[in-house]
Amino acid sequence: MAQMSGTTPAEVGSKKMTAGLLGILLGGFGVHKFALGMNKQGIILLILTLVTFGTIGPLIGFIEGIIYLTKSDEAFYQTYMVEKKAWF
Repeated sequence: MAQMSGTTPAEVGSKKMTAGLLGILLGGFGVHKFALGMNKQGIILLILTLVTFGTIGPLIGFIEGIIYLTKSDEAFYQTYMVEKKAWF
């Protein structure tokens, strides 16, 4: 695994697992976005869920949770912690 500038592989794996499970279970509320430090996107997802009466937000959260869990730790770190990719 490539050097992750001060972040251990165990920390990345833990963050990935936490964000993935939160996305699947509470994704409509944007909790997985808040866990990754993406507060703006978390608020957008929460508002989207409220405006659409809970139909679109949870679907987005579920899909993102699956994506997080299926990425390798290195790919997750690069994509969501370094590049801060906001959606999917």
